[in-house]
Amino acid sequence: MPHTLITLVIGYGNTLRGDDGAGFLAAELLRDRLHDPEIEILGQHQLTPELMEPISRAAHVIFIDAAVSGRAGKVHRIPLRPAPACAGFTHHATPESLLAGAQSLYGHTPEATLYTIAGQSFETGQELSPSVRRAVNELVATLEAQFAKPQAPRSLLEKL
Repeated sequence: MPHTLITLVIGYGNTLRGDDGAGFLAAELLRDRLHDPEIEILGQHQLTPELMEPISRAAHVIFIDAAVSGRAGKVHRIPLRPAPACAGFTHHATPESLLAGAQSLYGHTPEATLYTIAGQSFETGQELSPSVRRAVNELVATLEAQFAKPQAPRSLLEKL
């Protein structure tokens, strides 16, 4: 299948559970700042099987999510590989399972990276803790700067 997107960014999380909304907010901020037809940015409350199709069209996929462990505000970069195929889909899709599904259904798995931002509070509420808000803003600024460079998609995954 020919790739129609250079980069797909999927930020996800529950915006009603404090720091869990970090990935969703990062996607929203990137969407406001980047206007490039070769970059698609999706803010999702959760990962769903429907994401396999746009994933299959991308050369690179960046997932952004909150993490429940670690020092609040710490960003981790994790290269991803497709997960082994499983018998059935549950309501808890993972980036790795979506990559495997894209390969299985559409014949293509893009390079993929997960950025996690360690959260501090996952209580009911829409506000991010200060350290997580700073981390979201720093990650968005870093990604925005990388995408602005002509060689952005490949160098983004190598330099961050």
